[in-house]
Amino acid sequence: MSVRVRIAPSPTGDPHVGTAYMALFNMIFARHFNGKFILRIEDTDRTRSRPEFEESTFRALKWSNIQWDEGPDVGGPYGPYRQSERFPIYKEYAHRLLNDGKAYECFCTPAGLDEMRELAAKQGGRQGYDRRCRNLSAAEIKQRKDAGLSAVIRLKMPLTGECIYEDKIKGRITSPWADVDDQVLLKSDGFPTYHLANVVDDHLMEISHVIRGDEWMSSTPKHVYLYEAFGWTAPVFMHMPLLLGKDGKKLSKRKNPTSIFFYRDSGYLPEAFLNFLTLMGYSMPGDREIYPLEDVIREFDVKRIGVSGAVFDVQKLDWINQQYLIQNIPKDQLWDRLKAWSFNDAFMQSLMPLCHARIKTFGEFMELCDFFFINHLRYTPELFAVKGTSPEQACYLLQAMIWQMDEQENWMSSGVNQASRQVSEVFGINHKKVLMPLLFASLMGKDQGPPLFDSAELLGKDRVRARLLNSITFLGGISNKKMDALKKGWDKKDAKALMSEPSVV
Repeated sequence: MSVRVRIAPSPTGDPHVGTAYMALFNMIFARHFNGKFILRIEDTDRTRSRPEFEESTFRALKWSNIQWDEGPDVGGPYGPYRQSERFPIYKEYAHRLLNDGKAYECFCTPAGLDEMRELAAKQGGRQGYDRRCRNLSAAEIKQRKDAGLSAVIRLKMPLTGECIYEDKIKGRITSPWADVDDQVLLKSDGFPTYHLANVVDDHLMEISHVIRGDEWMSSTPKHVYLYEAFGWTAPVFMHMPLLLGKDGKKLSKRKNPTSIFFYRDSGYLPEAFLNFLTLMGYSMPGDREIYPLEDVIREFDVKRIGVSGAVFDVQKLDWINQQYLIQNIPKDQLWDRLKAWSFNDAFMQSLMPLCHARIKTFGEFMELCDFFFINHLRYTPELFAVKGTSPEQACYLLQAMIWQMDEQENWMSSGVNQASRQVSEVFGINHKKVLMPLLFASLMGKDQGPPLFDSAELLGKDRVRARLLNSITFLGGISNKKMDALKKGWDKKDAKALMSEPSVV
C-alpha cells in the first residue's frame, strides 16, 4: 500500500502549535515509509476562514521546517487542495447517500433544535438530535418544501449494534451506534460540514492513514460509517496524544501561548522547536531527548507513540533550545543569528522613533527597551499595585483587553489604544490612572517606558497576548466560574453585570 497522509488545518485563526505537532508526525510517517505528505485547507467555515490565516499557516509551518509534497501552494495530482474549491463534489456525494436511503432531509429550524436540547436537558435524556425528520414520508417532505422550508441533509446512523475499528495507536475501539448523532452532512446553504468533506476528500485523495489528535476520536464512528455507507475502504486511523497545559487540560490559547509565531518571535530555533514537539508524542530508543529530525524519520516505530496526553512544558523547550544553541551554532555565528532574530536593521529602525526622545545617553537604550528582547519579564506585586484595584480586578481588566482586541481583530497601535478605551468605558474606570499602568506593567514589566501602544504593535499580537496571560497568572488567575460570569457580562457589554459577579473596580 502506498502511504499517503495529510493535515487539514482550518484557516480561522493564528497557526496553532497543535497544527505543527500533527503536521510533524504526518511528515515523519510519510518520510519513513517513502510516502506522500499532503496539506489540505479546510475552509468551509465561511464566517471565520480567511486567506490571510491560510498564508499564516504556510509561513508558520515553513518556519518550523515542515515541508509537504502536495498542497494549495505547490499543487499536485489530487487537487484542488482547498475545500472551498470542491463544493460541487460534496453536494454530489451527499445526494448519492440521500438517493441510496442512507441520509435524509431535515427541516428543523435552529430555534426548534435549541428547544429540543433544552427539553432533553430538563428531562435528563439524550441531548442530541431526536431524529424527528428521519422517517418523513415523501408527501410530508414535499409539503415542507412547498411551504418554502429549507433542509439540511443528515446521515442516517444505525440505531443498534456497535462501531468497531482498530486504531493503530489505541488498539481496538468500540462505540455503540445509538450514542452517535445523525450528523449533518450538507447545510441548508449547500455548504458541507467537516465530516462529509473530510471523508470524501480523504477517499478521493487516496489517504492511507489518518493521523490526528485524540480529540477527533468521538467523531471517528461517524467517519467509519460514512466509509461504509459509500462502500469505500476506510484508512488506518491513528489518534495521537493531546498536547496538555500545566493544568492537565487540553492546551488552550485561553491560558497558554499557542501561536507558532510566538515561539518564533521569542527567539526559539525551529530545529529545537521540532525536537521538542517529537517528545510530546514519541520516545526515542535509549530515552534520547536531543536528536536530529533525520534520526526520528529513520528509526520511527508506531509502537513508540504515547497513549496518554503530553504536557507542553516550556521549561523543557527552553532547555532543548539551549542545547541546540550550544551544539549547533558556533561562537562566531551567534551574533549573526541574534541579528537575524531581532537585532536586525529593519526592527531597530522601527524601534528608534520610540526611544529617540526618551534616552539621555546611549547607555540608557537597553534600560528603556530591554522588554523587546526579554521573554521573562520581572513582575512584582508593587508593579501592579494600582490604587483602588485588587489583583483579581486587574485580572478581569486584562482578560477583557484580550477579548476586545480579538473582537476588533486589530492588534496594531490604534487597535490596542481603542481596545483599552473601550474596556475602560465598559468597566467604568479611569483609563489613564487604572488601565494604562496595568498595561505598562504587563507588556514592559515596568511602570513607564516608550509609547505604550506603539510598543505593543512592535511586540506583535502573539507576544502581547502572552504577556497579558502571564500577568493574569502572576496576579492569581481567574477561576472557571468567575471567567464564565465575566465572559457573559463582557459579551453583553453589561457594566452592571461586570461590577457585580465577578466584582470589579
